[in-house]
Amino acid sequence: MWSASRRSFVRTVAAAGSGVGVVGCLGSGESVSILAAGSLAVVVGDHLGTRFESETGIACRGEYYGTNAVMRMIEDGRKYPDVVVSADDALLRDRLYGEHVSWDVSFASNVVGIAYAPDTRFGERLETGDPWYDIARDADTGELAISDPDLDPLGYRAIHAFRLAEREHGLDGFAETVADAAYREPEEPQLLAGVEAGNRTAAVVYRNMAADHGLPFHSFPEAYDFSNPDYADRYAEASYTTDEGYTATGAPVVYNATVVENADSPDAGREFVRFLADSGEVLRENGFETDGFPRTHGDVPAEVTSG
Repeated sequence: MWSASRRSFVRTVAAAGSGVGVVGCLGSGESVSILAAGSLAVVVGDHLGTRFESETGIACRGEYYGTNAVMRMIEDGRKYPDVVVSADDALLRDRLYGEHVSWDVSFASNVVGIAYAPDTRFGERLETGDPWYDIARDADTGELAISDPDLDPLGYRAIHAFRLAEREHGLDGFAETVADAAYREPEEPQLLAGVEAGNRTAAVVYRNMAADHGLPFHSFPEAYDFSNPDYADRYAEASYTTDEGYTATGAPVVYNATVVENADSPDAGREFVRFLADSGEVLRENGFETDGFPRTHGDVPAEVTSG
């Protein structure tokens, strides 16, 4: 476990690096390959990846998809990363523990809500205080985008939020109506591209994604924004079963990372996870929640946690 203070831990990991690998931060010599949740693409590519390489000399090679798609790729043997980073700690543990991994480090949380184009009727109504659920229910088919819930935790969290909002606000039939009308984006990193291009007016996203794209963000209430552990029991009242039969129960958003057991560069992978776990300041600056992190699960190697 981390026994040193965060300040001393930062000094300790200065030679360890932090950043999900991304296209564009490749270098010569040793490298680490990362398969990660799409919501991390910008913060890692623009902030953490280059810092990791400059401080360690280890180049980053990363790919970004919905986390459920990430798990499928590893299980099916289509991808062989050194590090896997999930936007749902339970999903990683349910799918990869035993055969592929034996430990993980949780490093951040997030807030779910709506990013929107301000110069649209949807955005104007949000900014004048109309309830988001009335606006969403009035929206045209395809106007609101969500990530594909069969591929990505952000997608099934959108469904969870709709179902919890229906109960919270007494909105009979709301969840099914809004979910059926929403455009489902199969590539999480592209979720806001339609809003920026004017093809959509809004999307259900994590707070950091709105910040990444310079779009205004309207957080859902804590009762269904999946940010507050005190609401865990309420979040758990919603669930979604994917097309492959995995049932995701509502829970606070928790990101976690680990090194896969057949990694080509396990040492570089552990350095990456160690640095990522202590990147709280950068993550906070970019819209993530980091109070109470990092946390460990399983038999975490000493070189990841020592300080």
